[in-house]
Amino acid sequence: MAAQHFSPALPVSAEGPRAARTGYGKRSAPGQDSPRPADFAGLPERERYVAAYIDRLPDGAAMDIKSLAKDLPLYGQMAIGTALRALAVAGHLRRVRRRVEGDGPCRWVTYTYWSRTAHDNEWWIAALSGTTAAPKAEPVDVPPQRTAERPAPEPPAQVAPAPAAVAAPSTAYLALAGLGRREPRLALSAADCAALEPLAAAWLARGVGADQLASALTAGLPEDVTFPRGLTRRRLIDKMPPDLPDAPEPGLPADGLKVECVECGRPGPADALPDGLCRRCRSPHGRAATPPDVTGDVPARVAGLRDLMRTP
Repeated sequence: MAAQHFSPALPVSAEGPRAARTGYGKRSAPGQDSPRPADFAGLPERERYVAAYIDRLPDGAAMDIKSLAKDLPLYGQMAIGTALRALAVAGHLRRVRRRVEGDGPCRWVTYTYWSRTAHDNEWWIAALSGTTAAPKAEPVDVPPQRTAERPAPEPPAQVAPAPAAVAAPSTAYLALAGLGRREPRLALSAADCAALEPLAAAWLARGVGADQLASALTAGLPEDVTFPRGLTRRRLIDKMPPDLPDAPEPGLPADGLKVECVECGRPGPADALPDGLCRRCRSPHGRAATPPDVTGDVPARVAGLRDLMRTP
């Protein structure tokens, strides 16, 4: 009779988790919900037990079957391997073989990406392919560039009445408002900041920080700045950084990788391994029969091994 256990997972040992050496280290996938008591409640008992333990491991901890079997003595290596396969099918993990280039020859290192929140195949394919990206900011119409550094004086703007409820200023507005403290020659009024805010927001949307924006606007100023608003506007337009494609979502590599089959380790592109399994391991005739999970029942385990040996 299998041993009964009521804790969802064994606590990490006092010596700390085993660190991965050359591969199979844990990597946390993005887009996870906060931990909840009901996490993994829909999984079978063994998978729930293994999942709760993996979820507590820090990034970089060993995720190979042998290490997990040593830390979870209730189950052997075969049972741990079967549980990892089930967790991959449930959408909690994928194994990725990534190319690492250094001073010496190129080598491949295997990571196990873990997500407390189960995701479907489409999410994993997009994430592992580097196609998931945050929505881009709305484009800002930028007037044609001119070569003159000093613009012609602009007519004074009409000051609009203050609204009843004032919203919190944006990061772009605050960056413009702080120019006067950084460089007195570029002291802007509240109306100036409001008028130039869309251009400054376009800089921030292209990955430029507030400090970088201020440095670009205040560097190399002429000795006499007669119209700070006009000069700031011209620099915001002329020095606008290029609009580069969005970077892949942090936490998952976008190139130099192959998804690895959880069952047999065969690598392939992300869209060719749904549920983290290659075509052969997804087929009921391509996988050898798995012996029953028994704890301490040696005759049953030996019988299961004999079944595997008879499997063509």
